[in-house]
Amino acid sequence: MNVAVGQVLELQRTFTQEDYDRCAALTGDDNPIHVDPEFCKTTRFGRTLAHGMLLYGVISGAIAGLDPGRPYQQIDQQLKFPGPTFTGEVMTIRLTVVRVERDIMELDALIFRPDGGPACEGRTTVRWLQVLS
Repeated sequence: MNVAVGQVLELQRTFTQEDYDRCAALTGDDNPIHVDPEFCKTTRFGRTLAHGMLLYGVISGAIAGLDPGRPYQQIDQQLKFPGPTFTGEVMTIRLTVVRVERDIMELDALIFRPDGGPACEGRTTVRWLQVLS
């Protein structure tokens, strides 16, 4: 395994309304807070917000960058969404390896807003899979 405790992977992503709309189309989660900019102008946020599972999907995709090409299975996730994620803002995704035991890896997963505030806080555990010949 090419992963070590303390290893950090950081990347950035900017979401668009099209991203939110495609997520809604795929999942059926068409809550107006995600897909209706006019409705959102009447809320305390003023703009559409990312789906929580879209954020986690980005975290899941980033995990692959820790050991590229190596298949894995997510076996546990804990998530909180303390702040909104708006379109057009550069979000920072940071994964930190906190435990590695044999084929199990535990990570802190954070997504930060441009002002440094958290949009998603999580911990995930993955199992690296052995490829059978």
